[in-house]
Amino acid sequence: MSEEHPQPSAEGIRSLIDARLHLEGPMLPIVHAIQAEYGYVPEMALPLIADALNLTAAEVHGVVSFYHDFRHAPAGRHVLKICRAEACQASGGTAIAERTLKKLGIDWNGTTANGAVTVEPVYCLGLCACGPAAMVDGTVVGRVDDARMDKLLSEAGA
Repeated sequence: MSEEHPQPSAEGIRSLIDARLHLEGPMLPIVHAIQAEYGYVPEMALPLIADALNLTAAEVHGVVSFYHDFRHAPAGRHVLKICRAEACQASGGTAIAERTLKKLGIDWNGTTANGAVTVEPVYCLGLCACGPAAMVDGTVVGRVDDARMDKLLSEAGA
């Protein structure tokens, strides 16, 4: 289950930034620390990072938006990642993903209305021989079919 995170504050974000300014190439460690603390990278963090690193907010936004693992909004209580790589697609992963998103009434990177589950694409979980694969809160699951997906969603409260 995803952990609870504090509400973002300028003071808290500045503290996370300041603790990493001594690092060589500090932007990614700063952004990772902010996401670890708050569960996502709040918009208010971008100008603070930019100011501390003498960059433009656009440059910081470019880096944050380039990496798929950085969230722009808080995730649900559980994060379901569905493999989108070729091996999983070939074993039925695309259909499972489409049915799952339709059942939950969300798109990729969306969160269910009750806040229980966020569904994200991932491009290989290393279970190519056991596809389709998914991961729930860091636990990898292979041979996902409709019944197994229903069980995962039920356990997550979706």
